[in-house]
Amino acid sequence: MTAEAAARTREQRQATAGFWADAWWRLRHDPTTMVAFGVLATFVILAIGADVLAENVFLTSFSKQDLLSSYRKPTLEDAAVWLGADNLGRSQIVRLLYGGRVSLFVGVFGMIITMTIGVAIGLSAGYFKGWWDDVVVWLVSTLASIPLIYLFIIVGMLFRLDAIVLPLFLGLFGWLGIANLSRGQTFALRERDYVTAARTIGASNARIMFRHIFPNLVPLMIVIAMLDVGGNILAESALSFLGFGIQPPTPSWGNMLSGATEFYYRGAHLIYAPGILISITVLCMYLIGDGLRDALDPRLRGSVAGRRRR
Repeated sequence: MTAEAAARTREQRQATAGFWADAWWRLRHDPTTMVAFGVLATFVILAIGADVLAENVFLTSFSKQDLLSSYRKPTLEDAAVWLGADNLGRSQIVRLLYGGRVSLFVGVFGMIITMTIGVAIGLSAGYFKGWWDDVVVWLVSTLASIPLIYLFIIVGMLFRLDAIVLPLFLGLFGWLGIANLSRGQTFALRERDYVTAARTIGASNARIMFRHIFPNLVPLMIVIAMLDVGGNILAESALSFLGFGIQPPTPSWGNMLSGATEFYYRGAHLIYAPGILISITVLCMYLIGDGLRDALDPRLRGSVAGRRRR
């Protein structure tokens, strides 16, 4: 590597470090985003600690039945029924903790699969162009013309959609938009001066893609990833109403909400908590995504640097 190329690489790394420092400063000074982070972190901690809380605080499990307590109203006399009991006398609050773990896992795991497939296909198509780009464009256009609801109905008839299989199919069917977006960004980035310089000094295609182009896709992909988690949680909830979501007895917020509608007149209180938790979680995801979009906007960098110096 020549001295000029080495200097250019150092400048790029310094610029990248400065970009992330400014983004973190903007994020920390966005109260709405930080509150959303706090609420979401609380939900995640409670979901992870569901076993400990069920055993030591509520003294029951999500599957333990007590038919004498069926449709019991919320009461503070017994911790296990702070939010009431369902039609089988199972603790609603404990099932919400376990359901949160399942719903959040579906959202995150589905997002990881979506982002991995979408970015890999879009990055390679945008960089190499040619026949591979033509294949990707045809594939995305063809699959996008098929309503996802029909695909999930077919999948639901062929497979039992548990907490592993459902996010797998959410990811396999949800990568089209990510691929299009990353492909378009890669088209623009591959013509930048630093990419041309790297190609001139003999850098391999893999190095150019993963050292020079991919890092510039990360800010946008982070925002899209947060939105995708919320979308997957909503998708699981919608599929539960159609009977193709997470299947009982495994609780999820989606199937708890769907199941509660069947006995609304006897246990109306069972509808509110899962519906509110789904709404708050998805709202937090969208607020965080919006905050990250503002924090990672390079157009704000100069003004932020000035405020930090003051």
